[in-house]
Amino acid sequence: MNPFRYERALDVDHAVQAASQGGRFIAGGTNLLDLMKENVERPRRLVDISRLNLDRIEPLSDGGLRIGALARNADLAGHPQVLRQYPLLSSALMAGASPQLRNMATTGGNLMQRTRCYYFYDTATPCNKRSPGSGCGAVGGCTRIHAILGASEHCIAVHPSDMCVAMAALGATINVAGPQGRRTIPFEEFHRLPGDAPQYDNTLGEGELITGVDLPAEGFAGHYSYLKIRDRLSYAFALVSVAAALRLEDDGRIAEARVALGGVAHKPWRLPDAERMLAGETPGSRVFARFADALLEGATGQGDNEFKIELACRAIVRALEQAANGTPQSQVDKRIA
Repeated sequence: MNPFRYERALDVDHAVQAASQGGRFIAGGTNLLDLMKENVERPRRLVDISRLNLDRIEPLSDGGLRIGALARNADLAGHPQVLRQYPLLSSALMAGASPQLRNMATTGGNLMQRTRCYYFYDTATPCNKRSPGSGCGAVGGCTRIHAILGASEHCIAVHPSDMCVAMAALGATINVAGPQGRRTIPFEEFHRLPGDAPQYDNTLGEGELITGVDLPAEGFAGHYSYLKIRDRLSYAFALVSVAAALRLEDDGRIAEARVALGGVAHKPWRLPDAERMLAGETPGSRVFARFADALLEGATGQGDNEFKIELACRAIVRALEQAANGTPQSQVDKRIA
C-alpha cells in the first residue's frame, strides 16, 4: 500500500474542500481499502467522513424517506419504515455481502462501489477502467460474470451492488454537495455506461460528496420481489439479479411496474418504456416473458457469459410472478418458490 495523508472532515463543507484538493472520501472503507491493498487505487489523501452527521433515516413531508449517506446497510435494512414501506430495498440489502460487512458498509459507499471484474483487480492485466487506454483484458478472456447489456469495446464490467438495483426500481434521487453548491441527481442519471471512458463510474463532479438518498412515497410494499441468482447462496455477487415491483388495480390488472436488473450491465439496468408495456395487463408468465424480451433487447454474450441472457429472461419472469402473487423471494430461506 502506498503512503497517503489522512484527514478527518469536521463538516460537509470541510469534506468537500479537502476532496477538491485531490482527496478521496472514506467511511466504512469496505471497498476502497480492498482496492488500496491490491494497489488498484492509490489515493494520496483520504478524507474521513465517518463522523459527519449524515447517518439519519428520516421521513419526508411528501411521504417519502430520506436516507443519510452514512446510514449503515444493516441499520437501513432493519429500519421500521424501510421494512414497512420499502421492503424491496430491505430485501436487496439482506441479499448482499455478509453481516459483518453490512454493519460497516454505508449507503453512500454502496452507491460508489466499484466493479468486481477479475481484470480490474489484477494489476498485471490491461484494464481501461483502472488504466485508461491500456485495453480490456476481459474481452476475449474469462467473462462469466461480465455484462450482456450496455457494454462497449472498452469495458464489459458490471456494477456489483444489490442496494442500487432496488433503488433504481424505486426511482430514488441522490443528494450531493460540492464546490459549486448542492444538487440532486435522478438515480437513472447517476451511474454511467462505459462508452469510451469506463474509468468514470458515475456522474459526480470533482469534490462532490453524496449526502443522502431520497425515496418517493410509493414503495410497492404489497407486490415486490428481489431475486438474486449467484454461484453460491451467500457472500457472492449476482450473476443476475432482479428488483421487481408492481402496483395492481382492484381487478388484479397491473397499474404500474418497475423492474431493474443487476449483474448484467455497468449500471442497474432499467427501461421505463418497456415497463409501460405491462400497464393494463393481467399478470401471467406469457405477459412477463414478452416484457423480459423487451427489457433484454440487444443483449449480447461474451463467450462464457452467454448463459446470462436466458438466465436473465427466466429470472425476470420468476421475480415478476413472485411480486404479482405477493410472495417475495426470501433472503433467509434461499430456495426459489
